[in-house]
Amino acid sequence: MTRLSAFQRVARQYADIADSLLVYIEEAHPSDGWVSSDALYQIPRHRCLEDRLRAAQLMNHEVPGSAVVVDTMENSSNSAYGAYFERLYILKDEKVVYQGGRGPEGYRISELRDWLERYRNDLEASKAATVVHV
Repeated sequence: MTRLSAFQRVARQYADIADSLLVYIEEAHPSDGWVSSDALYQIPRHRCLEDRLRAAQLMNHEVPGSAVVVDTMENSSNSAYGAYFERLYILKDEKVVYQGGRGPEGYRISELRDWLERYRNDLEASKAATVVHV
């Protein structure tokens, strides 16, 4: 949940230039499967969409104010974005403009923050450079 808190801080910091969304995918360490010893919650493997929705409510509780949606039981978002287990993306005009590494090893919130900071600077520079003389 530490990564979620860091994500939420970045989302709040850049809320003026970017919307944020959390997509809850299949449980990486279900309590009835590959169990993680440091898991805050014991979440069993999702057997139906209702199970996944209940688990996503825990995430929503941990990061209030963030929009949370769930992946389908066919794991279509997970497959399309190669998110297994977690991954950061930035989409602009329906295109991927930033793709982070696969978590947990490749998950770098600092890269996300750097990209958003460069984008903010570019936006500010483009506003400042607009001079019109008629």
